[in-house]
Amino acid sequence: MDRRGPRVLEAQPHGASERRTVTSDGLQRQAKREQDRTETAMKYLMMTRADRESLWRSLDAMPGFLAERFAPLSGPEATRPGLDGAFSPVEQCWHLADLEREGFGARIRRLLADENPYLADFDGAQVARERDYRARSLPEGIRLFREARADNLARLRSLDAAQWSRAGTQEGVGRVALCDIPHMMAEHDDTHRAEIDAWRGRAG
Repeated sequence: MDRRGPRVLEAQPHGASERRTVTSDGLQRQAKREQDRTETAMKYLMMTRADRESLWRSLDAMPGFLAERFAPLSGPEATRPGLDGAFSPVEQCWHLADLEREGFGARIRRLLADENPYLADFDGAQVARERDYRARSLPEGIRLFREARADNLARLRSLDAAQWSRAGTQEGVGRVALCDIPHMMAEHDDTHRAEIDAWRGRAG
């Protein structure tokens, strides 16, 4: 998700970090995770309308947050890294755009189309290096993120009650259902909002 450390996984749903085993204890933990997953789906579906709207507003607002913080920057400012090698502004924008399309967007599509799909991890730090984000256009990154976020939210908002419980297994995370995705997106946004505000504070 960011450049600090060799590999940082995305936000995980509750209980996803436990490893599966073939022991009786492992089977009991697996059963408990399945129960937790059902309860998570029910909790999401039982959210008040106000809570759901608050979640959607937060997700809707992230592209505007990027534009407000970064659009006025000059070229050199856009490529200046954050503290301890954290993403520069242009890297932040392209990371968010690519994760939105190839991470969250792909998972939503797979969970809707397939039964119990295996969902690949998205290694943001590796992708940033391979694609040389610092050489890219900051406004283009913001535009692509805005479009991808709008597409994902439109698809999520169209789900019926049964579809929210459709689930698969995500690499490095574990069991993930569609009901987890909005919260995972929001947690990921919060992480990058904090990094961006830290970058702004350091830049003065």
